[in-house]
Amino acid sequence: MENIIKPDFTKNGGLVPAVVQDNETGEVLMLAYMNEESWKETLTSGMATYYSRSRKQLWKKGETSGNIQIIKEIRLDCDEDTILIKVEQIGNAACHLGYKSCFFRKINSNGTFQTAGELIFDPEKVYFKE
Repeated sequence: MENIIKPDFTKNGGLVPAVVQDNETGEVLMLAYMNEESWKETLTSGMATYYSRSRKQLWKKGETSGNIQIIKEIRLDCDEDTILIKVEQIGNAACHLGYKSCFFRKINSNGTFQTAGELIFDPEKVYFKE
């Protein structure tokens, strides 16, 4: 029987960083945070659920955009305070700015940034401003 292990939510104010990776390509799609409630919801539903620090509430990835993440594998680091989540990204975009990955900018040798990703959708057409 394997040990039941879970992230250490006693550190960092109850939030644990979650690195999200495309299961097929290995590309890092985003970094999010999970609390114990979002962790349990993710395990129960099989769909990525995070904790939104700005909204201070659970955030089921894709509930507004339709760009959901289906969990394929979850790993926990040796200190039990960082999660690696491998997902099937439905909708081809993890970034709320419309790119596949939130890491769509790369730095050039002169210190400037350039866009290194392809825009998948127009965020103005997907997210409604209140």
